[in-house]
Amino acid sequence: MRLRELGEFGLIERIRKATPSGPGVRLGIGDDAAWVECKKGSLLVTSDLLLEGVHFNLKWTSFYSLGYKALAVNLSDLAAMGGNPAYLTLSLGIPVDFKAEDVEQFYRGMRALASRSGVVLIGGDTSAALRFFISATLVGFAPYGAITRSGARIGDHLYVTGTLGDSTLGLHLLKRRERRAGRHGFSYLLSRHHFPTARLTAGALLAREKLAKAMIDVSDGLLQDLSHICTASGVGAIVYQDALPLSAAYRNWAGRKGPLYALTGGEDYELLFCVRRRDRQRLERFKKRLGVRITRIGECRPIEEGIRVLNSAGEPVAVPVAGHDHFKGKN
Repeated sequence: MRLRELGEFGLIERIRKATPSGPGVRLGIGDDAAWVECKKGSLLVTSDLLLEGVHFNLKWTSFYSLGYKALAVNLSDLAAMGGNPAYLTLSLGIPVDFKAEDVEQFYRGMRALASRSGVVLIGGDTSAALRFFISATLVGFAPYGAITRSGARIGDHLYVTGTLGDSTLGLHLLKRRERRAGRHGFSYLLSRHHFPTARLTAGALLAREKLAKAMIDVSDGLLQDLSHICTASGVGAIVYQDALPLSAAYRNWAGRKGPLYALTGGEDYELLFCVRRRDRQRLERFKKRLGVRITRIGECRPIEEGIRVLNSAGEPVAVPVAGHDHFKGKN
């Protein structure tokens, strides 16, 4: 079977089934991070690959923002499991015609975020390459255990942090080479794309208080990432379209796309999590301490109902695109 037919997540599932577990592995392939035992507790380990021409375009991405984002996407994986980040290894494939100053700017961007999040760069590798590529591995601690994707139950409420769709809309404006920078919200959308915020405080608090029973970061699109929770937990879900949290900048620029980017756009790196009905009031008490706005957007339903988006009248809405997949449908 060709990868364009199997898709990225079908490939990952094949690899997972063919890979045996080992001693000390509490959770291996298939979640935001691996969860492994150590003598004084447990560790979370995550890795991300960023490729020029696939994940970023240097025509509109600075080396500083790229270094920042390379760490942010890994931090978001640990946030999604309630972890605390600690150590980073970073390997780069660098075209030989790059300037040394460009690479230095990349590391400055990475260090700016590392210093704020308590991360120490401890090693890595460099190599000549035809295009710039970045491979980052982040190790952190799981002091409250790890929140996985498999803990959702029928009747759980679905919540997200922050706002949705900003990053993809910002990328759309960059691709259009939009020049109306003075229009309200333009810079905000671009910032959300170039400098995403990993919700570490929220993730750790949700883990410590045992409020989130399943969680994932929104990296490939809300509906796509919700499907991972539903598959792992054996549930379906409904999403209330009118409840989606949209920024003022998004509403100003989305136009005829409406909530489409909020439903299917990736790289917001907000947290999507499930809360038991009985814990809803307790969540409200901790809401101000999460450090970010949270919004209830739906609930978990029986698996046979699948995943549905409902409008204000309670009618299903057809969504033309599910989310990002590196392989599926590619020619």
